[in-house]
Amino acid sequence: MADERASDQSVESSLATRLARRFPAGSLAVRNLSRQRLRAGLAMLGIVIGVFAVITLGMLGTALQTAALAELGGLGNQVIISPDDGEENLGPREVQAIRQAAAGGGTVIPLNSGGASVSGPNGQSFAQLYGTTQPAALFAVDDVPDTLRQGVAVGDELAAGLGARVGSAVEIEGNRYRVLAIIDSEGTFSPIRPGSAVVLPPDEFVADDYAQVVVQADSADDARAIADGVRERLNTRQERVSVLSLTSVLSRITEFFALLNGFLLAVAGISLVVAGVSIFNVMLMTVSERRGEIGVLRAVGVHRDEVLRTLLVESTLLGVVGGALGAILGTAVVVGVALGTRLPLSAVLVPTNGLVVLGAFGFGMLIALGGGLYPAYRAAWEPPVESLRG
Repeated sequence: MADERASDQSVESSLATRLARRFPAGSLAVRNLSRQRLRAGLAMLGIVIGVFAVITLGMLGTALQTAALAELGGLGNQVIISPDDGEENLGPREVQAIRQAAAGGGTVIPLNSGGASVSGPNGQSFAQLYGTTQPAALFAVDDVPDTLRQGVAVGDELAAGLGARVGSAVEIEGNRYRVLAIIDSEGTFSPIRPGSAVVLPPDEFVADDYAQVVVQADSADDARAIADGVRERLNTRQERVSVLSLTSVLSRITEFFALLNGFLLAVAGISLVVAGVSIFNVMLMTVSERRGEIGVLRAVGVHRDEVLRTLLVESTLLGVVGGALGAILGTAVVVGVALGTRLPLSAVLVPTNGLVVLGAFGFGMLIALGGGLYPAYRAAWEPPVESLRG
């Protein structure tokens, strides 16, 4: 056993010797930092805190923006056309013009509307009634059937108050309907309040005209084009319809999150700058204390480039180790927040957050390198005689 231990120690010693010969600056830097562990640890802690702050604030800001846009994306793609003042409903001609404007860019969903009292197994409540042949396209919920024939879809809030569920019967103005689906209002965006609505077949409404038309566009660009097309076709001579495109609202939200992320990153970046000042101070004190040692090295023939390289490697090592620890801790905290809250983990694991981690790590390294640049340059270019004098 003793022979094996001696053999292992000799192998490790030879390996360390070869690494020291191959990378002398790195070997000296590690040795120097190990001699000043407390001071080096405090300087590294500044980098850890700075990178941690940048990553947590940057990743959380990006995740919140991603989650919000994912939730509001369907709303931003909707165009809502309603009768203008003086008009009661939208007739077949207006609906046909809207279909022409939306051709190839979205789904046109005409809506009848009204209000009535709805009775269920456990109660009665007033609800807003909507009639459409395309409830699934309007609500974008999987359990809403494509067509409603002899049944209705009931919002989840209304269904809870009535005690209704899929298969139950509800009564509206003396007519009984079977509940075919419960609309999940959470994450569902539409011009109506889906939680307290009842969606019926349009044949159940007396009027043939429509109260409004919703266009579910394929993208935000399509929504803008459809809104412009509807205005050109129906509002050229007079204002016949009111066109509301929610894409502009979504754009404002995107701009707000961009400003918020920039502010958060700027605040976090201040901590990294403070960490750079800490490393600058540590390196400056280290150089001051080692003036005699550096003078001896220069006197025996060590070139100033080697001295400069060794000191820069020391500061870079502080940045690399501190940046890596800060990146790991920051990422772990953000993932933990996502797992412990309703923030989707998919909103955290996006490519943009990967760039945030790499950027924070690289910025931490640059700050550390910048903090050690002047002290290293000063030590390397000081005349050996002056260094030996102390």
